Amino acid sequence: MKHSVNIVGAGIGGLAASIRLASRGHHVTVFEQSAKPGGKLDSISWEGFRWDTGPSFFMLPDLIDELYILAGEEMKTSIRTRKLDVITRYFYEDGKILNAFADHEHFLEEVENVFGEPADRIQQHLERSKKIYELTSELFIFNTFYHRGTFISQKYLKAFLQAWKLDSMVTMHDANTKRFDSKQLVQLFDRYATYIGSDPYRAPGTLNVISHLEHNLGACFPEKGMYSLADGLKELADKLGVIFHFNQPVEKVVMDRRKAKGVVVEGGIYPSDIVVSDIDIFYLYRDLLEDIPFPVKHFKKEKSTSALIFYWAIDGEFPQLDLHNILFSANYREEFRYLSHKREIYDDPTVHLFITSKMVRSDAPEGKENWYVMINVPENLGQDWDDLIEQSRKNILQKIYRMLGVKIESFILKEFVADPRSIEASTYSHRGALYGNSSNSRIAAFSRHPNFLKKYKGLFFVGGSVHPGGGIPLCLASAKIVDQHIS
Repeated sequence: MKHSVNIVGAGIGGLAASIRLASRGHHVTVFEQSAKPGGKLDSISWEGFRWDTGPSFFMLPDLIDELYILAGEEMKTSIRTRKLDVITRYFYEDGKILNAFADHEHFLEEVENVFGEPADRIQQHLERSKKIYELTSELFIFNTFYHRGTFISQKYLKAFLQAWKLDSMVTMHDANTKRFDSKQLVQLFDRYATYIGSDPYRAPGTLNVISHLEHNLGACFPEKGMYSLADGLKELADKLGVIFHFNQPVEKVVMDRRKAKGVVVEGGIYPSDIVVSDIDIFYLYRDLLEDIPFPVKHFKKEKSTSALIFYWAIDGEFPQLDLHNILFSANYREEFRYLSHKREIYDDPTVHLFITSKMVRSDAPEGKENWYVMINVPENLGQDWDDLIEQSRKNILQKIYRMLGVKIESFILKEFVADPRSIEASTYSHRGALYGNSSNSRIAAFSRHPNFLKKYKGLFFVGGSVHPGGGIPLCLASAKIVDQHIS
């Protein structure tokens, strides 16, 4: 049966849902409040410089390939990707530098040489993370466990009988500490909790599955930059006949007897059989679902982290840096203690330097680089952000000088800043939390908002604030789940 579908929001989840549904013959219309697609995936430009402003890591590219296969289209150059040779370059306060090579054997050798950690321990850790993925991916990443059938499936039984392998009863940090002698290697693997805005000292060890995605499957980068993912998916959706309305915020989702009937835009009703939301779940309930009770308990749960980002136009080139660079805090636990207390920012934060001009030469003029300089910060709770930004900028500049030996402030031609306030204003992420609720508990994966509610027909949810979580791969997975449940 073919349906008419209205999608609220043109983020990665909404774009993927539009492609999946249109490829099966449904009539799909997308309403987006901004002037272009992408949601959190965006870009800014200034005098020959271009910065990707949203997600910077790209894993599970097969989920993008799958959309083109469903649509019957060949991959377009706008979304062509390449695997990274060096996934991340890590810098430590004691002067150690580690290249996380994509080549498996090269990575094991590098870790053994830099940290003195036996290669077989790293190999065993990555095999464990692979096992976690094999036991959980079809159950929790590409499926919804809010469905009774999930708990009587063979895959669920298999995972249940091997639950001890999931490390769900220990924290990520404790699991890593038991496996490695090197505190710096533990810090490297603990860092993967931040990919979903969480704390390795509280989040379950199950999150070590992320290291499988990066080190076993490999990380990629789009040849034209991260924002080309949004452009490429929009292009594919256009070919499938998806209708887009930009600068058109939805005012209300129309419900009639617990059944979605369409959306209201500029006072007019656009009827449909199905409504798919790709906006932050908080704003959906608060502003658009007046006929459905607000789930207060859900929004009382701890939020994920946000970010403070400086976009710097740099007058110079720095060969000691790669595409992704991490300048680690000397005291990781203290950094996360500050994050959990919410009100202040640690004076020695871990800094992520993301420089796309290392891969996309046109992203900066000749002889110059575009630096995306990010630290993790709490969500917006009314802190004095102007003061926190000023202090954090000084701390970051000092850290770069201390660890790289460069007084980078003299090279900065232009600066743009994003903080939790501006992130919330531009992306409608509640309090600027980038991933919705955090994963800082054993049951967090089971308590994210579902992709559909049984008592409300024709209403579905995709994107980073719902199951299975934030980040490009999980947003793409949410669209896949919704597609499977629309007959």
